[in-house]
Amino acid sequence: MKKLLVANRGEIAIRVMKTAHKMGIKTVAVYSTIDRNSPHVKYANEAICIGEAPSNKSYLNAQKIIEVSKQLNVDAIHPGYGFLSENADFAELCETNHITFIGPKSESIKIMGSKLAAKEAVKQYNIPMVPGTEKAIINTEKALQIASDIGYPILIKASAGGGGKGMRIVESSKELESQMNRAISEATSAFGDGSVFIEKYVTSPRHIEIQIMADQHGNIIHLFERECSIQRRHQKVIEEAPSSILSPELRQIMGEAAVKVAKSCDYVGAGTVEFLLDANRNFYFLEMNTRLQVEHPVTELITGLDLVELQIRIARGEPLNIIQKDLKIKGHAIELRVYAEDPANDFLPSVGTLNIYKLPHGRGVRVDNGYEEGMEIPIYYDPMLSKLIAYGKSREEAIQILLEAIKHYQVDGIKTTLPFGKFVCEHEAFRSGNFDTHFIKQYYKAHLLKKEIEQEAKIAALVALKQYLEDQNKLRLPNQ
Repeated sequence: MKKLLVANRGEIAIRVMKTAHKMGIKTVAVYSTIDRNSPHVKYANEAICIGEAPSNKSYLNAQKIIEVSKQLNVDAIHPGYGFLSENADFAELCETNHITFIGPKSESIKIMGSKLAAKEAVKQYNIPMVPGTEKAIINTEKALQIASDIGYPILIKASAGGGGKGMRIVESSKELESQMNRAISEATSAFGDGSVFIEKYVTSPRHIEIQIMADQHGNIIHLFERECSIQRRHQKVIEEAPSSILSPELRQIMGEAAVKVAKSCDYVGAGTVEFLLDANRNFYFLEMNTRLQVEHPVTELITGLDLVELQIRIARGEPLNIIQKDLKIKGHAIELRVYAEDPANDFLPSVGTLNIYKLPHGRGVRVDNGYEEGMEIPIYYDPMLSKLIAYGKSREEAIQILLEAIKHYQVDGIKTTLPFGKFVCEHEAFRSGNFDTHFIKQYYKAHLLKKEIEQEAKIAALVALKQYLEDQNKLRLPNQ
């Protein structure tokens, strides 16, 4: 493998390229017209424009990406996350054109890409699953009967879904029909597939995921868990590793279950098996993400492994050079997704120019970043600017390092999730580890955060004014 194309943009494109360069592999960046001056374009050895700003005309244009890959004699394609990363047709297109797809085989993506097919595949391994339907459903009368059998509240979910789309919590039979129609409509719009299924809604759940890595020789390992319970609109904002709630025994059981899930679909590469953990520490299989996760850095920090390097080596046909018993958790890592969103206004996207954009540095601080000062935030893509990761010897130390890094992360021109990250890290429920996926609903009050941001802005202005006056006094001539 001499040349690798990264079919993505932003921080994940740079992250993949860093490892490729370390391994002596040349990189190719693809970009849309609006991303012409983006950092990932400058970082690559070569770069080529693949279309206009809308993602369906550029980063989702599979045929164009294959075309430029062949034109530039590319050996392999890394899809990153999002865009084409879990697109079985794209993986198959790479296979057909003899380009190595750095990820699982297209058949594995197909199986795990459908939540219903995934449940069917893992059933033979006796992995616990949330009670619910085994087939897609569109009949309201049948849905009412199933909901009555398993008991309310229930969850309606899009079979082809992700990112919280096509998902509805239903508390009673009165609202089932309207919520089901909404879920079907949203799933059709987002994924072109209106299939939905019903399952029991687990109250007070923790979202725990297990990182697995599988080579082409039948070796599968798990790299422990990540806690991903701090979410807004069913999407993660803060992740950490390890989880504060898992005992060593439960960690081992869940890890072994994740390995079985990988076996069920003949998996190869990096993948993540997601579970729900209820208040009684019972866990249930949720789904498998057949790609590298946004939050992979926290796993890298506690294991000392480069997950992208492992992906590349596996894609080259190399066997894993580590076995399960060699893996140990060392320290604690927490990641905050720095989104261009306004946490004081229901996390709505914040567009504008990065007038000031300065990253924090220091011991235990890692920033996987995709932007530069002066850049505009495009409206066409996911609003994540960077990932701010803190690593410490303990969870308490990691939290303090993250708080200090947030304080020194300077952004002006747009709103970000940095103040929300501070709010979470300072909250007793998070610090104690006593929280679940309802953290925002239970504890977060936007008006309080707004007041705190305004107060901090006033203090900063007063400090700046004081410094200005002191500087002016120093500049005055003695006879004035």
